[in-house]
Parts: sequence; structure tokens; C-alpha cells
Amino acid sequence: MDYAASFLARLPKRKRSIGLDRLNRRMERYLSAEQVRQVMDAYEFAAKAHEGQQRYSGEPYISHPVAVATILADLKLDAQTLMSALLHDVIEDTGVPKEHIAERFGEEVAELVDGVSKLDKIEFRSRAEAQAESFRKMLLAMVGDMRVILVKLADRTHNMRTLWIMPPEKRRRIARETLEIYAPIANRLGMNTIRLELEDLGFRCLHPYRYRVLERALKRAQGTHKQIIQKISRRFDDGLGEAGIDARVAGREKHIYSIYRKMRDKKLALNEIVDVYGLRIVVESVDDCYRALGIVHKCYKPMPGRFKDYIAIPRVNGYQSLHTTLFGPGGLPCEVQIRTDDMDRVAESGIAAHWLYKSGNAPAAQPEVRAREWLANLMEMEEGGSSEEFLESVKIDLFPDKVYVFTPKGDIVRLPRGSTCVDFAYAVHTGVGNRCVAARVDRRPVPLRTVLKNGQTVQIVTARGASPNPAWVNFVVTAKARMAIRNFLKNLQRHEATDLGKRLLDNALREFKLTLRKVPDERMKATLELLGCNEVQELYEQIGLGERMASLVARRLLPEEADKRGGEQAAPLTIAGTEGMVVTYGRCCHPIPGDTVFGYLSAGRGIVIHRDDCGNLTEFRKQPDKWLAVEWERKLNRTFPVEVRAEVRNRLGVLAAVAANISSTETNIEHVQVVERDGDSSSLIFLLQVDGRAQLERVLRSIRAMPDVLSVGRTNT
Repeated sequence: MDYAASFLARLPKRKRSIGLDRLNRRMERYLSAEQVRQVMDAYEFAAKAHEGQQRYSGEPYISHPVAVATILADLKLDAQTLMSALLHDVIEDTGVPKEHIAERFGEEVAELVDGVSKLDKIEFRSRAEAQAESFRKMLLAMVGDMRVILVKLADRTHNMRTLWIMPPEKRRRIARETLEIYAPIANRLGMNTIRLELEDLGFRCLHPYRYRVLERALKRAQGTHKQIIQKISRRFDDGLGEAGIDARVAGREKHIYSIYRKMRDKKLALNEIVDVYGLRIVVESVDDCYRALGIVHKCYKPMPGRFKDYIAIPRVNGYQSLHTTLFGPGGLPCEVQIRTDDMDRVAESGIAAHWLYKSGNAPAAQPEVRAREWLANLMEMEEGGSSEEFLESVKIDLFPDKVYVFTPKGDIVRLPRGSTCVDFAYAVHTGVGNRCVAARVDRRPVPLRTVLKNGQTVQIVTARGASPNPAWVNFVVTAKARMAIRNFLKNLQRHEATDLGKRLLDNALREFKLTLRKVPDERMKATLELLGCNEVQELYEQIGLGERMASLVARRLLPEEADKRGGEQAAPLTIAGTEGMVVTYGRCCHPIPGDTVFGYLSAGRGIVIHRDDCGNLTEFRKQPDKWLAVEWERKLNRTFPVEVRAEVRNRLGVLAAVAANISSTETNIEHVQVVERDGDSSSLIFLLQVDGRAQLERVLRSIRAMPDVLSVGRTNT
């Protein structure tokens, strides 16, 4: 400690006014003299690097890194983390390279500093993309070292404490980002102290008027609140003392943002929340927790259905405690939390407790285990997709309240509230989710979109060769499931586009009496280089998605001496209706097998099939280079939608009669619309599923023969 004292004594008073004394006092409580010396060395380096720089408030810039390090010292983080906190803006704001930090303070500190640094030197298309990419980098750095996020959370906490100096628009933006991202991350990592401060500061900056109203209401209720808390505490102390349980009983402080969220989410009045009293009981062992629960239930009657055992089944962030709600004095609700000292320490510090208590005890290690499970899920979500998609997925994943279900083997799976069987399947394993075809809940078959409830046992039925349904994206809740489905469909589309593009290019080459097999390798390589493609598969994919014209690419592939006037006409491309995501059918004209059709190349969608008498034909004629000759395969094994309009007399039961007639032809009705034209007649529009024109003609003849049908035919735009 002598080194720290002499170091501080050497500093001029104006340089000591930035909080260094406070940081030193925090470090002396738990770090060795050598570790304090290393931290002070990092301070000297940072102070010199930031010399001449000022914060928006006019303070020396070094005051910010010192304040960040002090917040982490309060959590008793190790010396490397404190050094990284002091240096965390050096790379970004002073131009000192990462290599220089690694040489001076070691690779471990350099990696931590780099993980926290933003990506200001990279050009982005928008501010949102820059924020999302910076956030992605920080989370991925956490995979290597969890302390990255601890430094970032401390950095954000001090910025929020000094946010009032900023312009209103920037203040609101930073506050919203804090409430949407950083406070939930602190919650996910079990860092309750940091979370509560970030939430209250963020709420105060984003909604200052609402904050003041709630703050005044709490102050008015404070006197009565203290009296009732003291009365309940004395009764608990007496009961616990008689049972021989050594315990600390204290009232829990209410936080304004949590009150605001309860009012907003549960549609409650302020007095309904202010009149709820909270106490915390801290005991020595898990056994004492359950004994204390029995004592408090003797003191006051428990409310039915309001008991939660987070010791047996911890929260997703590792939090453990017993929660119960009692009918207190005068019937007022009283919320009680019962936990051990270790659980209390973990509840306040979360993952930060791991670096102070590395003895391997379960409560301190558990938050890190939970956090690493979460990061493993983030890594799966990170594969594919843009930074902005990743950020939105993480936001969704940061609000995990709270359904606990069981696998058939009895393992617990934690899911966000509202999760479905598909979410459960992806939570078990991405491969299980991709191949799931059915589900059983408590041994009974249920639809895959069934919302799960606490305590249910879920079994997923898989099938080889099965694949995700695009409609699942509309009802899944977890970010992992959503990203896995999207990534699978993207890869599927890419595969289908590659196959289609190859067929289109081969078709176009036939016009010049050439095939892909006969194109010289040198010519293909030159064409790929000219078009900016890394490999031939990429070229096929672009053609299949309509981003390049097959006929133009075919001309580039021709040998120099080839006759470019062409030879035989290319045969029409055959379609079978099973090409998946890269061949779609126009909703304007609903083409079916037997219709004369043509294809239109749409960028990003592939080929869209239209009837030759489609009403949109006029628009497509303006781009003849995007037309494509297509024809149906002879043997098709699927149905196609077709729209039929029937003009009928307005009488009771006519819709049911026409629908029954259609069903008698073994034709499925997808949708029905009734359009009343006048008092005597109506238009019935049916969307049917048919396998071709022959089936459609049977349906039309059957409807036409009905006495109340005036006319019937296909719709045409």
C-alpha cells in the first residue's frame, strides 16, 4: 500500500480531484500492493494519453475512466479489469494501438480494451448499423472474456450519471438504448445493483416528468411505509429468534422504474403498487431458507398461488431465492424474499461475484455458467444475417420471463413466456428444431404452435428429411428459434437458386449451340472475374435469383471465334411446381397446369410464373429481356391455387350450397369472399386448390348446373 500512498502524494492537488483517492481506498480493501501498483501504472499511462482532452462538462477526460474503474472496484473486480477500465478509451480516442497496450500491460488487458472499444473507424451505411455492429463485436468479445461486458456496463453507468449535460435528443437516444439493451444485459448477468441504477437513470432521462410524479408519490408514502415495515420486521425477528434461526430482516427499497413498469404492464393504479410492502430475510443455509419460510407463513397468511421457489429452479441469470406474498397488517400485501448470504451476494453482483470468489463454490460460479450458456446461444444466432437483425434478436432474447418446462428425461428447459413447442425444440438443439414435425405435451399430441405453460413435459417428434416451415417465424418467441429458421430458409433459397441458375444458363447457351460442359475453363474464369464473382456457384445463384440475365452471361461465355448470331432456339424451361422458394406463382392471375404461361425474372425472387392473359402483361411488356419461355412438366404431383368467381341469386343458404357442391368434386376450398353487388345478386369468390385445368373444368361445370348460379368463371386481373 506504500506505493499507492506515495504515488498519490506526488500528484498535484488538481490531478487528485478526479476521484483517484476514492479508487485507491476501494482497491486497498482487497488487492495486494503489487496489484495496486499495476493499476496505478495503467492510470499514469491513460492520464498521459488523454492529456488535454475534456468531457462535455469541461472536466478532464481522465475523470471518466477513473470513475468507471471505481464502479468496478466497488464490485471487487480483479486488477486486470480495473486496468482495462482505466484504458478502455485509449484505443478509440487517442490513437494508441492495441499492440502498444499489449506490450506494456499484457495481452489479456489489451484484448479486454479492444473488446470494449467501438468501431468508429469503419464506415457504415447508417448510425443504426454502426451501433448494431459495435454491439455485435462487444458480445462476441464476451465469449473470449466475460469481463468485457463488466467494463462496458460500468462505462455506461458512469455515462448515465453524467448524461444531463448532453443535448435533449442525444440524452433520450442514449437513455432508450440503456433501457433496451444494457439494463437487460445487467439483469441477464444477475448484476442487480448495476441494473437498478441503469433503469432508474434511463427512466429519469427518457421520461423526466413521469419520474418526478412517481418520485413525489413515493416520498409522500414513505413515513407510513417505514412504520409498517418496522412492525412486520419485529414480528419476523421474534418468530425467527424463537425457532433458533440466525437471520437479518430488512425492508426492500422500491425502485421507480420497476413501479412504472408494473403500472404500465399490469394496468395498475399507483396506489395499488405503493401499498405493497417488501422485505428480505437473509439466513445462513439453504435449510434455514425453508425453515424461515414456514415461520413467516405462521406470522401472516400466504396468498394462494404467489409462492416461487427460485432455489430449486434458479432464474436464467443464476438468481436464487424463495419468494412469497403474505396478507400483512390490515390485509396489505407483503412480498418477502428469503435467501442465504451467498445467494444475496450473487443476487446483487451476479457474474461479478465470480472473480472475487473463485474458490469454486456453486453460488458464485453459477451466474457465469448461466451467462456462458446464454453466450453460446448468441453465437448460434450470430451466424448469418446482418448486424441489425442480430441486435433485434438479442433484444428479444434479453427478456426471458419465464416458463419452466421439462424434457421427457426430466431436464428443465427455461423459455420466455409465450414460447411454443417449436421454441422448445430449438432450445433443445437446432437440429431438433429443424427436423421437428409434431409435439406431445404431457403425452397428448398438440399443434406445434401451442403455447407452453409452467411444469409441462414436452416431447418433440422429428423426421429425417423434414425442414422448417416458413410460417413458424410468425409465432416463435425465442430469438434462437427465429434466427435458426431464417438461416435455414436463406440457405435453402441459396441452394435452390444455384440449381435454377445453372438450368437457366444452360438453357441460354443452347441458343448458341453450346452447353456448360463445353465452356472452356479459361473462359469461365475470365467471366467470373469480369462479373466480380468468386466462384461459379455464386454466379448461378445470382442468375437464379434474377439478379443477372442468363442470356447476357451466356454471351460473355462464348469463345471469341463463336458465331454470336445464334443457332437453334433454346427450349422452354420446364417447371414442376416443386421448385420451392425461387419459382413462385403470380397471385394476380393464379396460373395452373394446362394454362399457357411465361416466366418473369424478378430480382431477389427468382422466376414469377404468370398466365399469358394476365392483366399485368402490359407492365411486363416494357422489359422483354426479363421474359422467359416456360412450360409445365407432364407429370405434376401437387395442387395449385386458383380463384373462381360465381354470380348467384341472393337467397338464404346459397353460399353453403355452392361450397357443398365444390366439396363434392373433391376440391379443397382455401378461402371464401362474399361481395354483394345489388339486392338480387351477389358475387362469391372462392380460392380453390386444383391439380390442373381438367379438375377446374369439372368444378366449373358442377357449379354452372346449379339453379341459383347466374354465371361462373376464373377471375382475371
